[in-house]
Amino acid sequence: MTDTNFKEYKVWGVPGRAFHWINFLSILCLIFFGMLMLYKKELGITSIEAKIGLKEVHVIIGYVFATNLLLRIAWGFIGDKYARWRYILPDAGFMKTIRDYRRSIANGEQPQYLGHNPMGRLALTFIFLLLTILMVSGLIRAGTDIYYPPFGSYVAEYVAAADANPEELIPYNPAGTNADKVKQLKTFKKPFGVVHLYAAYTLMFMIVLHIFFVIRTEVKEGGGLITAMFTGKKVLKSKPVDLDE
Repeated sequence: MTDTNFKEYKVWGVPGRAFHWINFLSILCLIFFGMLMLYKKELGITSIEAKIGLKEVHVIIGYVFATNLLLRIAWGFIGDKYARWRYILPDAGFMKTIRDYRRSIANGEQPQYLGHNPMGRLALTFIFLLLTILMVSGLIRAGTDIYYPPFGSYVAEYVAAADANPEELIPYNPAGTNADKVKQLKTFKKPFGVVHLYAAYTLMFMIVLHIFFVIRTEVKEGGGLITAMFTGKKVLKSKPVDLDE
């Protein structure tokens, strides 16, 4: 590099970057198939077979999403420095950190971070909360809607009629089920569907905000935040605030 004022730092390891892109792609696919399910009637998708098929594809992609998220949660405890939860989740003095950061920005300063800046940490905390809510509610609906793991076998056993084989139950088909228990199941699963839907809407909004502020941070503060998610490296012109933490 010709300008000695700039310094390159290795920040994100391969596992953290892999999580980011697998998460991004799986969420895009989940949104696509989720919208197909939500507007199936308007799209002319009316058969039970098609309904089940869409749900199955959505759930299978959801398993990829859930596995990736669980691995990322574990990586937050054992992974490289700036992927750890202590550099993402708010700590005891976080409100002061936020105030100091906003004051610096208001004063025209451009503090640079190897990890996420304080506002980015706050946004990521909320996004991870949304992802966890989506994972849990999605797995519950996978079991209660189409008898998929990890809860599907228990659900099928619960709703099956006394003389029916739970393994032979067909989703959305009342044959072989106990009508009262099916009704109870619908009451149980409905709130999880509502939570899942509105958490998805909120996540879509957060994705738009995330992209906007990543670009804004790149323009205002520099550091190659976008390219760092491909290369794992940031190039900064001043000492990072969080270098010695």
